[in-house]
Amino acid sequence: MAALLLSTLTLEQISLALDAAEQVQQRHTRAHRAAELAVQHAQYEADRAERAFGQVEPENRLVARTLESRWEAKLAALADAQAALATARDRRPPLPDRDSLERLAADLPRLWDHPATSAKDRKRLLRTVISDVTILSEQDSDEIRIGVRWHTGATEEITATRRKPDRTPAAAVELARRLGGVLTDEQLAETLNAQGLRTGKGHRFDVKAVRWIRHVFKIRAPRTQCLRDGEITIKQAAARLGINGDAIYNWIWLGQVPARRDPSGRWCIPWTTDIEAIYRKKVAESVHLKPSTPLIPTGGAV
Repeated sequence: MAALLLSTLTLEQISLALDAAEQVQQRHTRAHRAAELAVQHAQYEADRAERAFGQVEPENRLVARTLESRWEAKLAALADAQAALATARDRRPPLPDRDSLERLAADLPRLWDHPATSAKDRKRLLRTVISDVTILSEQDSDEIRIGVRWHTGATEEITATRRKPDRTPAAAVELARRLGGVLTDEQLAETLNAQGLRTGKGHRFDVKAVRWIRHVFKIRAPRTQCLRDGEITIKQAAARLGINGDAIYNWIWLGQVPARRDPSGRWCIPWTTDIEAIYRKKVAESVHLKPSTPLIPTGGAV
């Protein structure tokens, strides 16, 4: 749509549009002048009818009523002429400054691509000249047809290639499946990059991209735990508290309880007396949890 707009709003097209606008303005000017003359004529006729009514003898009632009716008719005609003049003035379109528009058309491509031009500004410009857009697509085709209707009433149709979704290359997925269970996220990213593989968007792999592959293709990380002294797993903490581990995962994601993530992406909890008190307070404050008897006694890490 941007390419269509920029190819349409050229200096030559702007000049043609301004020439047409000037012709329209001239027609409105002629209509405006005709309406002004009609008002002047109606005013003259109304004034003449008023003078005739004012000169009639009061005793001549029949003539007076006739002249009064004629005067009222002329006043009604004057009101109609004035209304027509007001309508002609309202319909007269303001013509933009020709030099400013021509300079804008010559500079439009640079303005469109300028970093300071926001997406909102571009959409407003499109809506200024385009009435609506209709997209026609077929499932078995790589092309889509785009129907465009301009505010002038003109229509046209353009064909574009359907944008394919960003997909991780099959070779990267296959390598991640083979090595994902033994390599950490950092190591797997380095291996994928060393093989010259890239993400679906053509970027180098990083930890975030590797974790996305693990999530989408259900590739588990190495089954290793890098527990430090005094740390326990979520499963162990859940057993000590007598609750389900899902609640602990939720607290950790919300940042409500302390925890640390090891290189493989698993959570480790430093199980000190103070931290255990934080977890037990969360359990006590919950209206949904009903702790069962802890399977493992409280105390040091196991």
